[in-house]
Amino acid sequence: MFKYIKNCEVPRQGFDVIYTNPDTGKKIYVEMKNKHNTMNSDSANNVYNKMINKIKEEPDVKCYLVEVIAKKSQNEVWTIHGNTNEKIRRVSIDKFYYEVTGIKNAFKMICDNLPKQLDIVLKKLMEDEKQENIVFGQLKEINPDIIKSMFLLAFNTYEGFNKE
Repeated sequence: MFKYIKNCEVPRQGFDVIYTNPDTGKKIYVEMKNKHNTMNSDSANNVYNKMINKIKEEPDVKCYLVEVIAKKSQNEVWTIHGNTNEKIRRVSIDKFYYEVTGIKNAFKMICDNLPKQLDIVLKKLMEDEKQENIVFGQLKEINPDIIKSMFLLAFNTYEGFNKE
């Protein structure tokens, strides 16, 4: 989706997203992860070192580890094995969308528009399978509305989500 956001670039290799601040011209190099616990110690070290090398190469840049499903809404210095660098940050997806769009609840707004499409896909899946799926059952235990369950499960501490 970031290739459709102004000032964002999605390169074929290297970092996942490069955002250029239109006011300062400074860049943020982003490594994106789906979930806060998807990296083991070795891969976390590799990502951190990749970011350190990028900052050495281009001293005016920042580097973000952006987590789609983080433990909490955050934009903080990423500390790994006691090492910190103010230019290397751990950021939840809601805070990153805010940074690149200037809209505080941009991620929430995107998520609010997804249910229509998800509903179509889920109905099609249910028609095709004609049998109860255990995942759907677990989601219905959280909330009868499956789509709302997915959002509540994944983003309950993010900006705009905790008021539902």
